[in-house]
Amino acid sequence: MTKLTKGANVSVSTPRLRAVLAWRPGPGVPDVDTAALLLAAAGKVRSDKDFVFYNQPGHPSGAVRHEGRRTGPDGTEESLAIDLALVDQDVERIALTASADGGAFGAVPGLALRLLDAASGATIAEFAVTDAAAETAMVAGELYRRGAQWKFRAVGQGYASGLAGLATDYGIQVDDSAAPAAPAPAPAQPAYVPPPAPVQPAPVQQAVPARPAAPSAPPVSLKKQKLISLEKRLEGQAPALLGLTKKAAVTLEKRGLGEHTARVALCLDISISMQRLYETGKIQQLAERVLALGARFDDDARIDVFLFAHDAHRADGLDPDNHTGYIRTMVERYGLQGGTMYGAAMREIRRHYFGTDETRRAPHPADLPVYVMFVTDGGTFDKDETTRQVVSSSYEPLFWQFIAISPDPRDRQFKILRKLDDMRGRHLDNADFFTVADPSQISDEELFDLMTAEYPHWLGRARAAGLIPG
Repeated sequence: MTKLTKGANVSVSTPRLRAVLAWRPGPGVPDVDTAALLLAAAGKVRSDKDFVFYNQPGHPSGAVRHEGRRTGPDGTEESLAIDLALVDQDVERIALTASADGGAFGAVPGLALRLLDAASGATIAEFAVTDAAAETAMVAGELYRRGAQWKFRAVGQGYASGLAGLATDYGIQVDDSAAPAAPAPAPAQPAYVPPPAPVQPAPVQQAVPARPAAPSAPPVSLKKQKLISLEKRLEGQAPALLGLTKKAAVTLEKRGLGEHTARVALCLDISISMQRLYETGKIQQLAERVLALGARFDDDARIDVFLFAHDAHRADGLDPDNHTGYIRTMVERYGLQGGTMYGAAMREIRRHYFGTDETRRAPHPADLPVYVMFVTDGGTFDKDETTRQVVSSSYEPLFWQFIAISPDPRDRQFKILRKLDDMRGRHLDNADFFTVADPSQISDEELFDLMTAEYPHWLGRARAAGLIPG
């Protein structure tokens, strides 16, 4: 076995290989995903089929296959099976990449790439990645042609711009508006530039007609990769939440929002009248369903939480790591209070996302929309302020989804919410409203349908008005 340092290479004499990326998991250690990119002479993929990863595990040529993950007493590893004899003639390199979810590679202990002989299991070369820092994506190593010979190089090129930076560098079109527009490798990890190969007589071999380039294919979606990573994370961490996110995904696909990105907030009424709903766990259950939707929208799978009664509070964010017992913890911390002031909560939300709660009379664009799930069981004491906040926020990319909990859908105390639902004088209609008698008695599918009934229409109008990118 040859232990390689960054930039070093070794000849590969066997065609059937396994590339194994290993690390030691633990509390606070980011999750790691491996992938392979088959690159043509220009250093770019020919189509999205040249990207082999968890959800596209086999290359059409059969040359590369993602073998999945294995966890043992010594750590976790993901492997790629490679058959160099099956690599298309116009593929010059195979980049062996990794991405970190939930942190940077500097927080991943024991990170190493090993190249094995698939037939014997013997290790051909090993590269320990010891100098990673803020990078969240990297090319750990690569297999490359030198004439008729294949070689393996230890690369260790990191990207502080994450998977978007890596993907863009190798010709994958990232269609996620939240991705960095001009990705670049992390300064601490400059790309290795190999020395020119020595000139030597070309071996005599039978001419092989060059394979025509693959036809243009739809771009690989970075958002889709993040959603796949989320599902892998939830599979072992929160299976019940995974089931909810998959139900939310069905609704979002139907609405044309399958790969939509937005910031998500849950705004909860903590007035005393809500006590029974909190005690019976119904608000906890509702919060988990909102989290399931928000995890599909928000790339960090975390939603912001705001609480209100007479005053408003910004609480800790809700995510898959802390969702169990979250509502009970927040109620114990803040307590149930008197009064109901929608406007106080709206001011807090607008300050958080847009830096002000002042009156607006001109459009204020932003890169991402904000979706707010606003939950209450009663009318507000500050109707004028509530109206002012909704009108001002109509100039911002902010959508209010109100849900009123009441056995009577015609309850007069929600007259203000009906007014906000179709109020004139706004830049855009930015609010929707529905009532439920008991949130625990409505199916997940029906709730997700109600939560997204109006939002896609507002989204189209917000794009047309220039509040968010088209």
